[in-house]
Amino acid sequence: MSGISEGIGSAIEGGLLGRAVEPAHGGKGGALPTGEEGTCLNCGTELVGSHCHACGQRGEIHRSLAGLFHDLIHGVLHLDGKLWNTLPLLTFKPGVLTRRYIDGERAKFVSPMSMFLFSVFTMFAVFSMIGISTPTDFSTAETVQSNIEQAREVAKKKVDDQRQLVADTPEDDPGYAESKAKLERYEQELSGIDTVSEMKLGGTQNFSFTGTGIEAFDNALVEKWKKNPGLMLYKLQTNGYKFSWLLIPLSIPFVWLLFAWRRRFHAYDHAVFVTYSQAFMSLLFVTLSVLFALGIGGMWIFLGLAVVPPIHIYKQLRYTYELTRFSALWRTVVLTNVIVFVVLGLFVWLLILLGAF
Repeated sequence: MSGISEGIGSAIEGGLLGRAVEPAHGGKGGALPTGEEGTCLNCGTELVGSHCHACGQRGEIHRSLAGLFHDLIHGVLHLDGKLWNTLPLLTFKPGVLTRRYIDGERAKFVSPMSMFLFSVFTMFAVFSMIGISTPTDFSTAETVQSNIEQAREVAKKKVDDQRQLVADTPEDDPGYAESKAKLERYEQELSGIDTVSEMKLGGTQNFSFTGTGIEAFDNALVEKWKKNPGLMLYKLQTNGYKFSWLLIPLSIPFVWLLFAWRRRFHAYDHAVFVTYSQAFMSLLFVTLSVLFALGIGGMWIFLGLAVVPPIHIYKQLRYTYELTRFSALWRTVVLTNVIVFVVLGLFVWLLILLGAF
């Protein structure tokens, strides 16, 4: 239940954050009552129309609980038409959406950063509600060894009892062979537990990490892992949500390299492309997670993860940058591999560094 309430809270937080960075243009506001004139209650400018032309505040303000509730729903779900204009294009025609936004059609669409923030917090909310999280109940080396000792005592008692039973059973007894076979099986179980005990499972005295190349820093990470691996994984998960925006600056240089010789396209174009793309990927993970929770087979989920992202990247590249099929195809192959093997690798490495603090 706590996961559901936490998830709902995260969704609301994401919507409000998205609304905070979303331009006010394009929303529908109520006009002032007929014949009413006055000044803006926010900045004092003389009103000409339903909104202040200086600061953008609506001329008519509410002071009711119904109005407050409307603002909450409006802020969370963007119920001004923008979301419903943006989502279909982002899903099926991402290149058209990106190109239209870059070319100036911005009042009718949710901005890239607002869409990204909303999608990330929605992903966090859904993951919390359906129980997708990192494991935190790791056993310490002492606990593991204690459990092994308890299992060994139980297994040894079974061996001793069975050995006594075999000794008391005449060899010509019909049940002797079965008792003898059971004794051998119990002895094998005890031998296996002894082997595990000698391996000292749960111990981390031989564990090493050389991710940064800085010995003191790497040793500090190992010590934190030994002390509380569950907490470290939890910090990695939460930092993944908090710093997911780092995927944008990490990706932009590689997109720029794909068009370095085309002076028509600028860094802003690449930033819009990357941000819309990552917003869609977050929403894709949300959709596939919900489908998996509803019982859709893992093979279909894997197929969706393997097929949908490259197709989406291809369509977005082709129509954003107005490429031929071949140009879009080879860039899709390169960009997909860069994202999987370079960008995500750098991102995970940064999360590990952040997890040390």
